[in-house]
Amino acid sequence: MGKTLKRSAAFAALARALATGARGGPSVGARLAALPRMIRATAKGEYDGGLRLALMTAATAYIVSPIDLLPEIPLAIFGLADDAVMVTWLAGSVLAETERFLEWEARRSSVIPGHVVP
Repeated sequence: MGKTLKRSAAFAALARALATGARGGPSVGARLAALPRMIRATAKGEYDGGLRLALMTAATAYIVSPIDLLPEIPLAIFGLADDAVMVTWLAGSVLAETERFLEWEARRSSVIPGHVVP
């Protein structure tokens, strides 16, 4: 049941991200353009996306890897299903996380660096 909830959350995030872009939110292009900045900010420790980026990297490695949980050749359509689920999860995760990053970036740019004087 837990995996079903995670999959439905990923599908919902994907649908929400695509709909937001269509309604004036960040476009898919803007989100993908934010990905290198998000990786850089995470590597510098400025953004808290480390675990999410690690999971997205693992999903990408699984998709491109020749080693598969369900091999395509003997299992035909069922062998492709696990890859399809991973691609869908990855797309939803990238879109949702880049939207979160763009919101963080917008909030951050509105803050003036300095210190608080009592």
